[in-house]
Amino acid sequence: MKLRIVPASTGPQWVRQGITVFWRQPMALAALFFASMAAMSLAAAIPLVGPVVALALLPSATLAMMVAAAQAEQGRTPLPTVLLVAFRTGRQRLDAMLVLGGLYAAGFLGIMGLSALVDGGQFARVYLGDIPLTPELAQSGAFMVAMWLAIVLYLPLSMLFWHAPGLVHWHGVPPVKALFFSAVACVRNLGAFFLYGLAWMGVFLIASLLLSLVVTVLALAGLGASIGVGLMVALAMTLATMFFTSIVFTFRDCFEAPEPATPPAARDGGAAPQP
Repeated sequence: MKLRIVPASTGPQWVRQGITVFWRQPMALAALFFASMAAMSLAAAIPLVGPVVALALLPSATLAMMVAAAQAEQGRTPLPTVLLVAFRTGRQRLDAMLVLGGLYAAGFLGIMGLSALVDGGQFARVYLGDIPLTPELAQSGAFMVAMWLAIVLYLPLSMLFWHAPGLVHWHGVPPVKALFFSAVACVRNLGAFFLYGLAWMGVFLIASLLLSLVVTVLALAGLGASIGVGLMVALAMTLATMFFTSIVFTFRDCFEAPEPATPPAARDGGAAPQP
């Protein structure tokens, strides 16, 4: 495994590649993303341990979308079995992905715990869906401080886990080392990731403005608000799927492809993305 340093201009290219590959297999990729989110929602409904289990599944869901995007780029149709790719590539990698999921859940809950020290847990409860966001909460100084604290702390957590699922799956790197190498790759390519984030913000903004225009036209035409709500949900799902689809390209450009000898991954359609 060798780290690559890419120019900052690569960031917007990752966004373009994610969008382009999504439109090669839009139905398959959107269905896989929806299924992974539905599985996490069902896991969250388990009494007591549900939210922790749902959080622990996120690295596996991210890996599934990376594998699906790699398959779509190769002209193949991702199948539902891709969702289980993290659990079908050998005992060693299964254990590593479970450890990775546990570490992510612990890290995320730790962030929520620290934010709770600021506002008594109000932001954490809103974020986790326990209580609704009210105007009073939104105007609370403690709530805003807790929110920004959580955002700031989540950035390094995201860097730790950004490449980690791919490193575990395609390179066989142990979980803790995968977290370290993931963070290093993000820091060393900070310019590219900064423009990557800006480009996605631009995409989200433009899409939101276009949707607002469409909804306004529909309202003037008297077609009702239900169509607008449906369009909003569809747009949110599409953009989220595109975002997760683009992650594999950040991984591919930040690390050299492993030696061509990963039989378990290949059997499950998880061949490493090639440069």
